[in-house]
Amino acid sequence: MLDIRALGYIVVESTDLGQWRHYAEQVLGMACSGAPGGALYVKMDERDFRYLIVPGSRNRYLASGWELADEAAYQHALATLRAAGVEVTHAGSNELTQRRVQALSWFADPSGNRHEISWGMRSDFLRFVSPLGVPRFITGAMGAGHAVLPAPAFDQTYAFLRDVMGFGLSDIFRVRFTSDPAEPEKRIHFLHCANGRHHSLAIFEMPSEAGCIHVMAEVPDMAEVGRALDRVQQHGVKLSATLGQHCNDHMTSFYMKTPGGFDLEYGHGGLVVDWSRHAAYEATRVSLWGHDFSVGFH
Repeated sequence: MLDIRALGYIVVESTDLGQWRHYAEQVLGMACSGAPGGALYVKMDERDFRYLIVPGSRNRYLASGWELADEAAYQHALATLRAAGVEVTHAGSNELTQRRVQALSWFADPSGNRHEISWGMRSDFLRFVSPLGVPRFITGAMGAGHAVLPAPAFDQTYAFLRDVMGFGLSDIFRVRFTSDPAEPEKRIHFLHCANGRHHSLAIFEMPSEAGCIHVMAEVPDMAEVGRALDRVQQHGVKLSATLGQHCNDHMTSFYMKTPGGFDLEYGHGGLVVDWSRHAAYEATRVSLWGHDFSVGFH
């Protein structure tokens, strides 16, 4: 299995990088700079970027960038993928320069989600300075946050993520979108890697045109969540779910649409788990309070 440490970054394809720059700076409170290949770096900590926005013909989530500890872990990952019969593409110099890593490869899971693995990130370690005064985002050893990806081939995808990529099961959820008991339940599995974040990845048993259900960015206090919610209204960003607190990771958050067509959860207070003391479980409700997702359908 792969020894994945954290979600290092995400990659988004965009037809309008200016739209992403405005959204990242004026709504999220992150910092932006130009990147090689006409791309955009979105910075949320001392690293040069956590979100990479690349120009393209579609607006969509393109890839999840998973961080490995070192070259030995990277070579072990490649050997594991070869043994599992996974088709792997190795990055050329342009991708290495743009991602700012020592080595990089990518592959797809059984639902077609692209996963990039790398080691040895490069950074100038310049201080993060938010254009809106957001003091910091919760990153460090726990990575950029989490991503929830579509998994129509659910059983095969979960087996691949568990048995090949090495993710552990945090908890389970099942959801229906109507009150009709004949509607099939859609499963969500929340998965962790080698850090304390409750989940760095989750898979949802449904397709997504945008290539992602949502990503999450965490701030250090509730005042920053409230200020972001104000900015959503000020800039006319579509709200996808109202403020609420999740049962599983205890995050107090709201959801909004991104220019990529997927959602972004902006929250505070995520659970940090000691995995040696954790037992996986099934939550029968999404949230302790709030999180009205019906607003996203209006």
